Parts: sequence; structure tokens; C-alpha cells
Amino acid sequence: MMARAGRVRVVAKKVWADIGKDEIFGRAAQLSYYFLLALFPLLLFLTSVIGLIIGSGTGLRHSLFNYLGKVLPSSASDLISATMLEVSSASGGGKISFGILAALWAASNGMGAISDSLNVAYHVKETRSWWKLRLIAVGLTLVLAILIISALALVLSGGKIADFLAGHFGFSEVFTLGWKVLQWPIVLAFLLLAFALIYYWAPDLADQDWKWITPGSVIAVAIWLLVSFGFRLYLHYFDSYSKTYGSLGAVIILMLWFYFTGAAILIGGEVNSDSEDITPHEGDLAAKEKGEKTRDKNT
Repeated sequence: MMARAGRVRVVAKKVWADIGKDEIFGRAAQLSYYFLLALFPLLLFLTSVIGLIIGSGTGLRHSLFNYLGKVLPSSASDLISATMLEVSSASGGGKISFGILAALWAASNGMGAISDSLNVAYHVKETRSWWKLRLIAVGLTLVLAILIISALALVLSGGKIADFLAGHFGFSEVFTLGWKVLQWPIVLAFLLLAFALIYYWAPDLADQDWKWITPGSVIAVAIWLLVSFGFRLYLHYFDSYSKTYGSLGAVIILMLWFYFTGAAILIGGEVNSDSEDITPHEGDLAAKEKGEKTRDKNT
């Protein structure tokens, strides 16, 4: 237990030092710009795919942005909802369906920016060809879209699925209640899996073992959730952006939320990188070297 606590302290100190050395917060600001450019193509892609699979309708769109608004600040969520409504109204179903691939390609630009930033966090240089890097970015975006759609399906239709199974197979109310409670840990597992996929495929790492849950993904998800809900709470009581910047306040709030999201992803990458660099015996080695220096000083 003592050795593990010492190892955590060593990793924490190294991560803190690398955050400044690798300019994590500056790169998070760069990511916020790419996220803004990739957001609406990604949402267009998601709503198009959901509409093709489940069926179109304003109720589905409202439900989607309702749950998105639980994470996003309210003014930023209103901005996204209004913009997507304008885009959907101006485009017919055929145009949206035809533009799915183009939207996916544009949305993958954000994933490409994440790859560049994580290479810095992992202290590696990009050696993959342009087409391979772009293919990975598109593939990751597609997989993350599937995870998001699956999580949304559980959240939006989890209760209906539970009621259908309970009525069809004669399960009790305990099953229905358990299903409705269990859907949230499943959604959290999807979120952890999404971060794990990003950390495995985005950086140019030749040899690494796949892990479903990594220290970086847990830390990144925790930071992202805490910062997102903390930012929402702050804006609920101290929303001065709209008063200061007017209609631009919502854009600034959205960019700040993207900034926090990018910082959480990159800090998680630093945690993974530094925890993998430190072996279990490194703490003992550091203690031994410290003891030798103390003994030499005393002699």
C-alpha cells in the first residue's frame, strides 16, 4: 500500500511537470478551435444516422439536445440546438443523407488534432502516412459516433426497453427498476471505452497493450464530468458572459467548455504516458539513490 501511494505521488509530480513542459493548456486551446469546427458536422452526422435508423422527427432531436444540455452549459446548448434546427430546416432529407460522409470527414478533423496533441503528451513523433492517419481519424470518429448513439439509445429508450422486456417475459418491477438504474453505469462504461480507444489509436505508439480501462481514461472522464457540471453550476449563479458579450457570450461559453474538454483529454494522455514510463521498482530505486546520497553526505 505504501509503495503504491509512493508510486502515485511520483506519477502525479511527473504529470504536473509535463503539463507545463508540454504546454497542455495551450494545446487544449488549439483543440477547442478544432472541436468547434468539427461539432456541427458531427451532430449533423449523428442526427442523420439516428434519423435513418430510428426515424426522423422533432421529438428525437429535442430528446437528443435535452440530454446534451445536461452536460453542456445551458446557453451553449441553446446555441447548438438553434443552429442545428436552422441547418436541418434548410436541408432536405436527401441532402442530409447524401452529406453524411462529408460530415463524417469534416468531423474527423477534430480527431486528427487530438492525435497531434497526444503525440506530444506521449513524447512521440508522428510517423504514420497522411492517408493512414486520416483513416484512423475517420474510423475513431465513426466508432465514437456508434458509442454515442448506443448510449443515447439506452438513455432515450432504456425505460421503454425495460417495460417491453418485463411485459413480454413476465419480469417483475424489480427488473424494470434495475434496468433503469443499470443503464447509467453502462453509459459510463461507453464513455470510458471511448477515451480508451482514443488513447490507444490516436497517438503514434508502436507497441502498447490494449486495456479496457486505463488510469488516464478514468482521470480524464472524472475531470471532464467534474469540470462540465462545475462550469454549469458556476454559470447558473454567475453567468456574466451574456451580459458582457451579448449574443457572443454563448459562443465564448461553448469554446470554454471545449477548452476544458481538450484539457481533460490531454491530461489523461499525460497520466497514461507517465504511469507507463514508471516501473514498479522505480520508487524503490529513487529511495535507494536518495539513501546513497545521504550516506555519502554524512561520510
